[in-house]
Amino acid sequence: MTATDHSLELINVAAQAAADKLAHDIIAYDVSDVLSITDAFLLASAPSDRQVKSIVDEIEERLQKELGAKPVRREGDREARWVLLDYVDIVVHVQHSEERVFYALERLWKDCPELQLPEDAVATHGKAEDYAKRQAADDLDGDLL
Repeated sequence: MTATDHSLELINVAAQAAADKLAHDIIAYDVSDVLSITDAFLLASAPSDRQVKSIVDEIEERLQKELGAKPVRREGDREARWVLLDYVDIVVHVQHSEERVFYALERLWKDCPELQLPEDAVATHGKAEDYAKRQAADDLDGDLL
């Protein structure tokens, strides 16, 4: 079994929305062969709670506006460290960068096929690492002052 066309459409709109809000390391997996409850997972991250919330809001707004899709469940909103949007056909995980590293969902789903995403979403790969390096350099510069 593979992800349905509707699931792929949801994933692509959500991935583009996340990319438009400068999410880091956007990736999607077809989990339909190993899970019966959903077709695909979309993972994205951001370096701050505020940006996590902004990404989640944009995804939710765009899926509603463009495809008429509303999540059946939204979790983690209060802390905005890991927000989950459940659209039944897809599940979107937007995590703070620290949670993304700690929980390493990619490790859990690495055997599942990766889904093709819009070019803007693919361009986000490695952004979290670049951001971490810049932050470390800035911290080092601040210590030298």
